[in-house]
Amino acid sequence: MEGLHRDGVAAKVAPPEPLWPGVVPSPAGAEQQRGKPYAVPGVAAVPSGDMRDADALAVVKADLAATEKVDRGVGRLVDRRAAERMAACSGPADCPMRPPELRDLTGDGKAELITAVDIDGRLSEMRVYSAAGGTVTRVFSRRAILEGVEVTAGHLAVREPTSNDAYVYVSHYVWDGHMIALRELKLDTCRALKEVSGVPCTGQGGER
Repeated sequence: MEGLHRDGVAAKVAPPEPLWPGVVPSPAGAEQQRGKPYAVPGVAAVPSGDMRDADALAVVKADLAATEKVDRGVGRLVDRRAAERMAACSGPADCPMRPPELRDLTGDGKAELITAVDIDGRLSEMRVYSAAGGTVTRVFSRRAILEGVEVTAGHLAVREPTSNDAYVYVSHYVWDGHMIALRELKLDTCRALKEVSGVPCTGQGGER
């Protein structure tokens, strides 16, 4: 049938109803602010500015030890288990640190160090370090369940599970001149690929 026709009763349109409109969270304290550059104490300078010339294990051990001291064991800046396991290890063979990856994420032609410390078989502390100016500096920090991590066109994509098994979060991070900062957050529908193949999602399922 052509022309206008009625499909039934239209759903009622209602404006959003704010819940607890008078409740506003307090500003984050210094111990909760993970999104700032952090010069890692106690590690050798890297005059070349390239993290290929740094001792990756020493950098991560120093970072977690210093961060745990600042954090005072509350777990906001670093999971205490990660700091303790890194402090106890003596080399790559007995450390929970993932093999270092070296990629240029700042566009200066020099490599940043990308790695993660696995905490309990599921949760990880992910870190990115830069050596611009010679000082080893943490420029990214995230505690997450790493469904997958990719580097594409100089940006970092981190995949994390959601409460719905059909989706994963895909957070895209880029260099903003100071930090590796969040640019975009999407939902990806390719979780089923990993469940079937065991391979982290790489976009075959498409993004929304």
